[in-house]
Amino acid sequence: MNKLFAFYCALGCLFLIGTSCLGQDYPKVSLAGDYGDPTIIREGKDYYMTHSAFSNAPGLLIWHSTDLMHWEPICRALPFVPGNVYAPDMLKYQGRYYIYFPAGSNYVIWADKITGPWSKPINLKVNNIDPGHAVGEDGKRYLFLNGGNRVNLTDDGLATDGQPMKVVYNGWDFPKEWVTEGKWLESPKIVKHGDYFYLTSAEGGTAGPKTSHMVVSARSKSINGPWENSPYNPIVHTYSATEPWWSKGHGTIIDDVNGNWWIVYHAYKNGYYTLGRFNLVEPIEWTKDGWFKLAKTPKKALVNEVKKSGMELSDDFGGKELGLQWTIWWQPTVDNFQLKDHSLYLDAKGNDPATARKLVCIPTDTAYRAEVTIRPGEGCSGGLLLSYNDKAFTGIIATATKYMVYDTARNYKEFPRTKNGPFKLRIDNNREHCTFSVSDDGKNWTIVANDVIVTSLQHNNYKGFFALKIALAAIGQGQVKFNDFRYQATKPIAK
Repeated sequence: MNKLFAFYCALGCLFLIGTSCLGQDYPKVSLAGDYGDPTIIREGKDYYMTHSAFSNAPGLLIWHSTDLMHWEPICRALPFVPGNVYAPDMLKYQGRYYIYFPAGSNYVIWADKITGPWSKPINLKVNNIDPGHAVGEDGKRYLFLNGGNRVNLTDDGLATDGQPMKVVYNGWDFPKEWVTEGKWLESPKIVKHGDYFYLTSAEGGTAGPKTSHMVVSARSKSINGPWENSPYNPIVHTYSATEPWWSKGHGTIIDDVNGNWWIVYHAYKNGYYTLGRFNLVEPIEWTKDGWFKLAKTPKKALVNEVKKSGMELSDDFGGKELGLQWTIWWQPTVDNFQLKDHSLYLDAKGNDPATARKLVCIPTDTAYRAEVTIRPGEGCSGGLLLSYNDKAFTGIIATATKYMVYDTARNYKEFPRTKNGPFKLRIDNNREHCTFSVSDDGKNWTIVANDVIVTSLQHNNYKGFFALKIALAAIGQGQVKFNDFRYQATKPIAK
């Protein structure tokens, strides 16, 4: 170990000791579940937030909160998904809401109300990723992008002004000895505070090593720079794999009605890559010389007016529209299903779980039970899966005569069904150790697989930045009928 590396190790330890003294209550979970790349705005006492949607439709679920720690979903802004949608930027400017997002090219949608209707995606014909909107001291609108790039927008924000993209910021050089994926300067978020524009960015890579990600800050009195890096960088970072949260990064700073300032960012729960990236929140404070850093506690707590936090995943399919908890996996529009008589009829496709039509939702707990009643139509089969992507999944598929139980290697075993008619499937996930059960009468259950370990079904093995989602699958031709989907958190049992 060389002296420089030893110095930075000691520095990291001192940082950890210092942050532990800031108060054991932080960071707090702001939103549990796979909601990566948060972007957040405030209107008075109300906060609105959205996240990466990827290629699932409908996309861009918008959440509402009054205290940054209790959230309820209110709408989806993107019925048509033009590509792999991730790292959006949401804002309100001159009375209108905008969401900028990359999906191959960069797009923008707008609305006069946060609940919509939202416009169709407008192609800005700009490459790069992670757009961040800003209004300069000149009143002009800009879009910052990864790699420190920036393009000029027209006054309506719906197109570029034709000028070429240029690099305006080179990021912060973290110690070479730090274990990361690379520099990966991303997620620029710009806030004006006092005399300065503050540019908050991510570096280090989103996953990979547990210590990869971080949040860094820079400031300038002009939107054109030069940008001065913060002496408190990194603002947020995972220094050790023993910390409760891995790969902390992609932060946005926001104030509240009581004069507090906060940083909201994402991270993986220690040991649970399969759950995806949770949202965390910590208080920040402004120093006398005009920088921000992590703070001990907020001055005054916010008032919670949201009755509960998160989203109810259980569904009796009694609504007129698909519940906000559901998206169609890797499909640009929401169709191929019907809701009637408290039942979901999902149009089948493909010939196995990889090619099936899948309706997915996001689990939020380290231990949970998912259960559903299924009745396949003629020529098709239905199932209950834990699905990361088309190459990584596990679960149960059933036809009229047999069950097929898939392991994490995509191998399956067959078991005969004892009765005709509808049947129930159940998955118990206890800290990534799963038990699969079936029932032909809804009362008597048979375990068909035990201790199926799903730890490997995550980004570091299969890429994509997804989570291991619960999926209702329809395979073949015709329709599969689903009833009474139930999700409940269970008590984790040590393995």
